[in-house]
Amino acid sequence: MKIAGETVLLTGATGGIGRALAARLAGAGADLIVTGRDGDALRALAEPLGARWVAADLADPYDVEHLAEACAGAGILVANAALPASGDLLEYTPEQIDRALAVNLRSTVVLARLLAPAMAGAGRGHLAFVGSMSGKAATPYSSLYTASKSGLRGFAHALRLDLGPAGVGVSLIQPGFVSEAGMFARTGAPLPRGARAVTPDQVASAVLRAVEHNRGEINIAPLGLRLRCALSVQFPTVAARLQGRGAPDDSGRRIVDAQRASR
Repeated sequence: MKIAGETVLLTGATGGIGRALAARLAGAGADLIVTGRDGDALRALAEPLGARWVAADLADPYDVEHLAEACAGAGILVANAALPASGDLLEYTPEQIDRALAVNLRSTVVLARLLAPAMAGAGRGHLAFVGSMSGKAATPYSSLYTASKSGLRGFAHALRLDLGPAGVGVSLIQPGFVSEAGMFARTGAPLPRGARAVTPDQVASAVLRAVEHNRGEINIAPLGLRLRCALSVQFPTVAARLQGRGAPDDSGRRIVDAQRASR
């Protein structure tokens, strides 16, 4: 699907990946609408790009519905918003669990539900979901985040089957560790030993490619990580044994500590 001239709604626009996506989508000729919680940050991002902006808290069901109404007629949804949701599940309150699942999974499902009928009626459109390689492989202190991204992966592939006959594409883009974005950039924690990161611009390029060529799933990660994730899908117990069950290394502990401080 061509992006030029299409109204595109981008969620999570003010994060590292979101900013790269906003620049690339605007450069591709999209009539871009960006959204996030911080109105001032959205305005500063949108104005130089000639984009529109709508402030919304995706953990609030009312805000999600209002956002869909404000963006009615969008031909492309790029659902990029997510909370890190890392750390020990036993330290989360039920309210914090609800918020993480609402932002990472529910908001995407509801936006797709509210925007897809017009796309199906027009016989064209695209839903692109930014997931994570965590949706395919478990790692320590990631149970809540992994649950949300695994759910997103299943949702994307099933919805693709449902909407394909109506001419609406659905894509899932799954990055591995991302430099300049997310918890590693925010805390300064080193990547896990042996890990290599991709850049936000690489993720943005994959999103545009997925939309333009209606790709079902694109995994943006070094070959080694993709192979480990493929192993984890088929043989999760073996993958866990290979990964090791000891205490997390220093990078994992610093991520947990930073997540705890942010709650």
